[in-house]
Amino acid sequence: MRLAITGGTGFVGSHVIDSALAAGHSIAALARREQPPRDGVEWVSGDLHDRDALERLVDSADGVIHVAGVISAPNASGFELGNVAGTLSMLAAATAGGVQRFVHVSSLAAREPRLSLYGASKQRAEELVHGSGLDWVIVRPPAVYGPGDKETLELFRMARLGLMLMPPRGHVSVIHVADLARLLLAAAQYAAPSHLLIEADDGKPHGWTHREFARALGRAVGTKPTIVSSPGILLRLAARADQLFRGPKAKLTVDRAAYFSHRNWVVEPKRAAPAELWRPMINTIQGLGDTAKWYRDQGWL
Repeated sequence: MRLAITGGTGFVGSHVIDSALAAGHSIAALARREQPPRDGVEWVSGDLHDRDALERLVDSADGVIHVAGVISAPNASGFELGNVAGTLSMLAAATAGGVQRFVHVSSLAAREPRLSLYGASKQRAEELVHGSGLDWVIVRPPAVYGPGDKETLELFRMARLGLMLMPPRGHVSVIHVADLARLLLAAAQYAAPSHLLIEADDGKPHGWTHREFARALGRAVGTKPTIVSSPGILLRLAARADQLFRGPKAKLTVDRAAYFSHRNWVVEPKRAAPAELWRPMINTIQGLGDTAKWYRDQGWL
């Protein structure tokens, strides 16, 4: 197949490209900055608001995998532009280009649109996909980890230091990025079912408690960290401090603190991927250990 991919220079998108090439597909990938040449990949210069670039992106494509999105923004308009308007632009380009298969990467945050600006924007983007008339599949990943991720890297670093500040007591699902990439590619196939809303994880029933996941991170880096469950108000204060000191580069924003404070980010079994389409393959304990090794090899940890 020839696949049009957005977000291909990011964490999840780069793994999707790797998996697609390994499976023998050819890729057209949108990029805002010049990229090094790569066999099997046509880099299309532009962004989600460049109509000409999107037209070139979807030209001759058999399917679209829309990964690009905004996870952190200073205000609602930033999320609206990146997640809602950007998705609308991609849907319009796919429709105009005659591409029917559209795989959209959303988030579990879309289940709770009142909780965060991010979640609200992802929920509105899902509504656009639902009403597009295309053969769509929406995938809501939980927390995604794996080699190259700079978001969960902060948790690995805390575990290495031996003190983990975790959200209030609750449960969370996780998925390795390679498993997520396989699911997105499976959903893009001609014969895959459409009009599906999928919530996918590592297969652990009822997810992980925050303390369980913190201990698993400690095991991955060879420590037994002290785990402190932070009340929501402390997370929000920490977010304000992070924004004060790191400004636009802050990892913990007030909006993300509200999201992290929610007690149930576990996938719904009724929204699992059909077994004939996809199943998780990577055990999280092993996956975390391999990710920690990758971080160390890169000098990140």
